[in-house]
Amino acid sequence: MRIREILQEELEWLKGKIVEQLRATGTTVTGQTADSIEVYIEGNEKEIEAYLLGRPAFSTVEKGRAAGGVPSNMVDIIRQWILDKGISVRQVPYIRQPSENWQPKYTVEERSLNMAAGAISHTIATKGTKLYREGGRADIYTPFIDEFLKRVEDKIYLEYKLEILERL
Repeated sequence: MRIREILQEELEWLKGKIVEQLRATGTTVTGQTADSIEVYIEGNEKEIEAYLLGRPAFSTVEKGRAAGGVPSNMVDIIRQWILDKGISVRQVPYIRQPSENWQPKYTVEERSLNMAAGAISHTIATKGTKLYREGGRADIYTPFIDEFLKRVEDKIYLEYKLEILERL
């Protein structure tokens, strides 16, 4: 019985479809989510556990993120996301003029980026992401789950059928 190989093959197929869809929908920015997807198969032929695992926040690509506690480095995460995505932020110049007694800690560009990242982080913490507020989507991994299950079912059924026929 080659169930282990069937599961490996089909989970790799599912992984490929999800990675392809992340890219096709423009959902991926850095590729970290796609790169985090791994196939794990454990156990023997009698007890097999098969998993397709991704980074902890993987489901947010379809569901978004609900309001609530955010990581302590959320502003840093959002700042990097803005840079990776190539989003331009409105420049907010200092009103106070630099002097002998005061020098700005950040450039206008850094300050503006920090302010934008802080505002986005606050909105996510208090309201959730835009994707979450709009009800999410179902086009990254959802469309492939039923197809994956059907493919596995068909292949395993065929495998058992062939084994039974050989034994007759």
